[in-house]
Amino acid sequence: MLNGFFDIEFRLEELNKAGDPLTKLNEVVEWESFREELETMRDEERKSNAGRKPFDAVVMFKILVLQSLYNLGDDSIEYQIRDRISFMRFLGLSLGDRVPDAKTIWLYRENLGKAGLVDKMFAKFDWQLRAKGYTAKRGQIIDASIISAPRQRNTREENSMIKDGEVPEDWNTAKLRQKDTDAKWVKKDGHNYFGYKNHICIDAKHKFIRKYAVTDAAAHDSNVFEELLDKKNTSRDVYADSAYRSDEKLKMLDKKGYREHIQRKGCRNKPLTEWEKQGNHTRSKIRSRVEHIFGVQAQMAGDLIIRCIGKVRAEIKIGLRNLAYNMFRLGTLEAMAR
Repeated sequence: MLNGFFDIEFRLEELNKAGDPLTKLNEVVEWESFREELETMRDEERKSNAGRKPFDAVVMFKILVLQSLYNLGDDSIEYQIRDRISFMRFLGLSLGDRVPDAKTIWLYRENLGKAGLVDKMFAKFDWQLRAKGYTAKRGQIIDASIISAPRQRNTREENSMIKDGEVPEDWNTAKLRQKDTDAKWVKKDGHNYFGYKNHICIDAKHKFIRKYAVTDAAAHDSNVFEELLDKKNTSRDVYADSAYRSDEKLKMLDKKGYREHIQRKGCRNKPLTEWEKQGNHTRSKIRSRVEHIFGVQAQMAGDLIIRCIGKVRAEIKIGLRNLAYNMFRLGTLEAMAR
């Protein structure tokens, strides 16, 4: 059966009626605002004008956002761009346009990280949010989520050496490239996890991620508590679970002029009073909003696994995932406002 001239247009119209979320992203995100800094990175990389013309910097950046939204590997995103009309439309590509291959996508992400542009793109988009009226309001909520990494098949002796900051002598350069010595094991709710933690600070009003930090999974949540505090929030209220509660942290918050709303936790010889239980219940109604972010990220990505080696690359991928969530959240709020 021959394809008609307008078949693609009809299919795109059907996608619009179904509510293509990528169309919303293109409508609400000012992609061109990222171009100047992205082009600066490109100018530094390109040493001559010889060879094939490089792919558009903004298109490459949008590919990384797509990857982050749907948790796709480099080979998978290359295939999906070629296969899915909605992806092509989002990127502004036609059926006859060149599509960057997996290696090109990998290299672009690596260079973006080396140039320190992930944090800059995250901050630039936060300015977009504030310019649109989405100022951080009604206090901030801080929490962390475990991001699993590919598990390492090491012996107990090897794991012990890695924990002490040493590298097994029989690991050659090729093997070391496949071993993640930065990720750590942690036990939570009776289950063992290997990977990293995504520590985030969101505003209670709009549920945007305002600040984030990445650590190994074994790091205590409170290690980056002070680092995550958002001075730009219009409220001085800070919400967090009991893992962040200590005399040291309470004194720090008081000194900086914050009002703490941190969950209390009873112990064997000192159970919570009814008043404290009621306080926990009241605070949890607001604090639970942060679970929405982790839920959306897991729902869109299918899981919260990152497939890379080392903390530096984990920071890049987790940072892009947080940025992609904020973009998706903006699209949702803008659609609700219509």
